[in-house]
Amino acid sequence: MEGIHPLYDKSMECLLCKQKSTTKKVRSRFVKVAKYDTDFHPIYEDSTVNTLYYNIFVCPHCGFSYSEDFSRYFPPTTMETIMEKVSSQWVPHHFSKERSINDAINTYKLASYCGALKKEKHIILAGICLRIAWLYRINQTKEQEERFLRFALKEYEASYSTGDFSGTQVSEARLLYLAGDISRRIGNEKAAIKYFSLVFERQKNAREASIIQMARDRFQELKQKHETSRPMLHN
Repeated sequence: MEGIHPLYDKSMECLLCKQKSTTKKVRSRFVKVAKYDTDFHPIYEDSTVNTLYYNIFVCPHCGFSYSEDFSRYFPPTTMETIMEKVSSQWVPHHFSKERSINDAINTYKLASYCGALKKEKHIILAGICLRIAWLYRINQTKEQEERFLRFALKEYEASYSTGDFSGTQVSEARLLYLAGDISRRIGNEKAAIKYFSLVFERQKNAREASIIQMARDRFQELKQKHETSRPMLHN
């Protein structure tokens, strides 16, 4: 692959202002995952080629920022709100070149803000917050990582209670597992046990055997951690 750059330009038409521009993407042949963290954070063989950096498109014309998971539909008055709160204050800025990790964090934060103004689904906002936490993890900024894990958990819980994950790529079992693992990571082990237990209760789908096993592994880790302390875990 000598001579081929990992990044290429992808043409985009802004969902908001409809103007065209380009954004960088990583060629799939360069994407090689070495392993995953327990919350599905991908760790790449080549840390200099990280697709996470390029998931968000930031329109250089109006500032509207979004991922490919955003819907094309804008609920009533949300376009006007975004134009007022984002576009009217936007200083033309390009994120269309190679991004640093701080550039990536800023694009996700812009997308989180735009997504909230657009009233995007909780499941989409949760994914954005989780990815910001991952980037802070790479940066070894523990306080900010936990802050955004808490934001992600709040959105996952809202998605579960409203059911807005239905019809997306995130299944009920995956959502519950993520809620459990995030709860575990931020130190709320009681909530983690509750969510992992819900995964077990909903193990009807054989295709999700790997998620169920991951929930069992996390559950057992917590159980072993507390087996010498006061009883708090029940099968």
